[in-house]
Parts: sequence; C-alpha cells; structure tokens
Amino acid sequence: MEKIAAMLKRTIGRTLFQVVFLLLGVLAFTASASAGNITNMRIGQQVGSVRIVFEADEAFDYKAFLLTDPKRLVVDVYDMDIKNTLQSDQNNIISQTRVGKLNDKDKRVVFDLLKPVFIKKVFTLKPQSNMKWRFVVDVALCSERDFRAKVGSKHAFSSQNDQNVKTASADEKKSWFFDEDKSHKPRKKIIVLDPGHGGKDPGAIGVYGKTYEKNITLAMGKELKAILEKKGYKVYLTRSTDIFIPLRQRVRIAQRYKADLFMSIHADSALNRKATGLSVYTLSEKASDKEAAALAERENKVDIIGGVDFSENSKEINDILISLSQTDSRNKSSKFATYMVNEMSKTVKLVNNTHRFAGFAVLKAPDIPSVLLEMGYLSNRNEERLLKQSSYRKKLATSASKAIDRYFNDPEIAALY
Repeated sequence: MEKIAAMLKRTIGRTLFQVVFLLLGVLAFTASASAGNITNMRIGQQVGSVRIVFEADEAFDYKAFLLTDPKRLVVDVYDMDIKNTLQSDQNNIISQTRVGKLNDKDKRVVFDLLKPVFIKKVFTLKPQSNMKWRFVVDVALCSERDFRAKVGSKHAFSSQNDQNVKTASADEKKSWFFDEDKSHKPRKKIIVLDPGHGGKDPGAIGVYGKTYEKNITLAMGKELKAILEKKGYKVYLTRSTDIFIPLRQRVRIAQRYKADLFMSIHADSALNRKATGLSVYTLSEKASDKEAAALAERENKVDIIGGVDFSENSKEINDILISLSQTDSRNKSSKFATYMVNEMSKTVKLVNNTHRFAGFAVLKAPDIPSVLLEMGYLSNRNEERLLKQSSYRKKLATSASKAIDRYFNDPEIAALY
C-alpha cells in the first residue's frame, strides 16, 4: 500500500509540473504576443507639408515632438512592435527615418528634417473597409523662430496627459539613441528696435526747434531697450550711433537676430502745424500681397522666411507659402498694434484712427511681426518740445513695454513659446 501511495505521489507531481510548465509557456506566449504591430508607414507630400501615416493592427499610445541640432521629428510608440524597417518616401521635408528601442516593448521613430516644421495635428483613425488602424502626424513648414519655439517634449502631442503616458524607466532612458532636450527654460523673447533715419538722412526736422528726427528716434530706441532688458527681453538696435542704414538692411538685421518682434521708431511731420498725436502702422494687405509677389519672383529664394530654402519649389508653391507667412505675421502685427494703441491711449494723445496701414519697407519682413511707431509731430511746437524731453520719451517707452508684455502674454502668442 505504501509503494502504491508513493507511485501516485510521484505521478501527480510530474503531472502538476507538466501542467505548470505548460501554463508558463502559454503565459510567455501571451505576453510576447500582447504587443501590437506597426506593419507599414507612408509619407504623403502636400503643399508646404507632409502627412505621415502608420498602419497598425491595433490602436496604441504615442508621443510626438520636435528636437533640434539637428532638426528631428520624434514619434514614440508604446507597447508596439515594428515589423518592417520604415523608409521615408521622397519629399522635401523629411530626409530619412530611423527606428530605435526605448525598451523591449516601446519604440522610437526618428524623422530627420531638412527644414523647420511645426506639428499641425496628430490623430488616430479606426479601421475602415480594408484599412487597418491608422496613426497620422501632419507637419508643415514654418519659420526657424516658430520651429524653435515648439522644440522639446513639453510641446509634445500625446495620446494621454503627460503624467499618464507610459514611459521607460530612468535606466532605460540612459540607453536611448537620441536624447531629448534637457532644458525646459523658456528662452528670452527677441526684440529688434529700429531707430528711424540716421547719418546723412536726418528724417523730419522740427519747424520751431530744428530738432532732427534721427536723434529723437535713437534716444527713444536706447531708452526703450533699457526698459525691456530689465524685464528680461533680449533687445537689439538696428543702429546705436548716428549712421545711415538702408531700409531693406534694417529688415535683414531683424531676420539675422531671429526677432520675435520688430518695432521701427519714427516722429512725424505735417504741413498743418496743428496736427498732433501718436500713431501706429502695420503693413497693409494690399502692400503685403504686392510684396509677396515680388518676393516670389526673386531668383534667390533662400532666407525669405526664417532660413527656409524655397529654391526647390515651383512659383505657385512659393506664392502660397510666402502669402501664408505674411498673413500670419500681419495678423500678429495687428494684434500687437492693438495693444500699443490701448496702452498709449492711457498716457499720451493719439491721432484719430490710431492704428493705420501702409506699405513701409521696414514692415515687409514676411516672417516677423512688425509695427512702425510714429511718436508725434515734430512740426507741432508742443510735441517737438515734448519729444525732446527724456521724461516724455520714458513715458512712451514704458507704455510700449507694457504693450509688448501684453502681446507676449496673449494666449495665442504665448502658445508659440
């Protein structure tokens, strides 16, 4: 009886071991098969943009963001396998695609960028007809300034809130092939101030005190620069001495500094000695359209918009891209002009219809919001006297700085940084 009991015990043990082993195998297989598969990727060229489409056998969590130096679009996909090496279709924005591991289950797809872009939208489409799940990323050309304003994981598009997105452990992050930006400090906003005239060009001359406009604008530029720098802005002057700079060169200076805002400073003059008041100008739509057409006709289309080389594109595409950029800058310029008028109205006299439109050459940077400030009339005895006073110019500069604060704190503008 004891021998029979021992044999049964051994048999049950072997069977139990086999059952457990079988269960472990099933669990291992299930775990290995739990990750979904990305089976294909395609890139579609559109006007000034591309659409990237991943095809997958199930929906997945994701995180998409931009990196710089060099320029890259990064798409992290969680709990997914990538069965094929994904290659970029021919286009003028993405040069090549690379795939790296975040860990055993998560992957990172990196798209090397030829030009600055921003992520327009990211979304997932459910299966339809013979289509699988599709994950879509749309990116479009933008200025260098706007690209850098959207770099880093803090601007990421993700399937969930940042705190809930599945991420690799700290140890796993150390083995990543591509590092994210480590600095999340907001960069200083860049402002270029343009004191009008200078050198051989005195500008308007005061009728009563013979005051030169070029001296008033330079003094105002330096005073406003000091106030803005105390507020934390990075400020450049197109001229800091009594020199002559051609109008187009002033625009190029602003582009070279990658300005977020450009302000040209002037004083007015009129035959009517009673004319008084401050005014703010932005580029008119009519002047802007004419300028866009002229820009598109130039042979050398490099650096028209934030360093983007348009020489590869057709005339039609360049017309559209320049027009879009100018429309965006014109809208931002008008927004800033509105804040200028509101702030200036609290302290100084304004002309009627204070926000005005014209085709000033210094306002024609297609990628930089720009305004021209006319501080008052040197042809008016009282305003000439006031503009010569440092205390009055400081009042103007303080109001201008408050308008600049309001502009950069505007939700639509702040979202770009």
